[in-house]
Amino acid sequence: MSEGTLASSKRQSMTSRRYESLAGYLMAAPALIVLLVFMVTPIVGALILVFMDYSILEPPEFIGLSNISRLFRDTRVWTCYRNSLLITIGAVVGNNVLGLLLAMGVNREMGRVFKYLFRTAYFFPVITTTSSLALIWRFILTRDRGVMNWLLGQFGIAPVAWLSHPEWAIRSVILYDVWKSCGYLMVYYLAGLQGIPRSLYEAARIDGANSWQLTRHITMPLISPTAFFCLIISSIGAFQIFDNAYVLTQGGPADASRTIAMYIYEMGFKRFEMGYAATVSLSLLAILVTLTLVQNWFSAKWVHYD
Repeated sequence: MSEGTLASSKRQSMTSRRYESLAGYLMAAPALIVLLVFMVTPIVGALILVFMDYSILEPPEFIGLSNISRLFRDTRVWTCYRNSLLITIGAVVGNNVLGLLLAMGVNREMGRVFKYLFRTAYFFPVITTTSSLALIWRFILTRDRGVMNWLLGQFGIAPVAWLSHPEWAIRSVILYDVWKSCGYLMVYYLAGLQGIPRSLYEAARIDGANSWQLTRHITMPLISPTAFFCLIISSIGAFQIFDNAYVLTQGGPADASRTIAMYIYEMGFKRFEMGYAATVSLSLLAILVTLTLVQNWFSAKWVHYD
């Protein structure tokens, strides 16, 4: 091949790659525009508001680092962070353990009708509005007329102040979130389980492996990428819980179940302290990013992609 032909071929190859890159950017443009408008722009706006005193009704006023110093002096914000952390631990553990167990149950051999009904029953709360379900749970957990205390009374157990006692209010929020969200993770775990080749189980059984050994040495390692994904999304979702606690307890009693998302809402849309609300929201963003990075670092020790 002559040098001229080779150079012409290279130019055509580079031109083709440019057109492919351009086509790729054009196809990604709608998603990038949405990302820019609805994610990047609000974050930049929040960064600006951190240094402002802005109440919506009046023009913003530059106040320097006052909002940041207020954040470290505000005892309520740390109470809300503690509540969100407790809810996150309880919800993440409950949702992932129960979601995995349900997925393993659904993945077993059973009738098609029963399997369909089983999946539907546990996934139905996920597609139902939180406010309507939370109102039902408020009735269930009411101290004097609630179904839960009536059931406890049949065993001689005294009524529990599920929504009005500081220790039980946050547990009620966790209980509701696990009930509502475990079906969502069940779907992911079920997809992960169905992606494991059956030949691996058959070969292990031929070698004499029992059920625990199959789970320990085949199921858990091969489902670890799915578990890592579920851990990330459940952690981020639980740390931002708002509607569950807002409808069930309104953050009470005495901030015992007030989450950080509820506190940001209160500062921004009830007190109209937009600058301080932006400061708290960015602190939440920093914590979620840090949490994700830490989980990603630990994942190298237990997640198997092969």
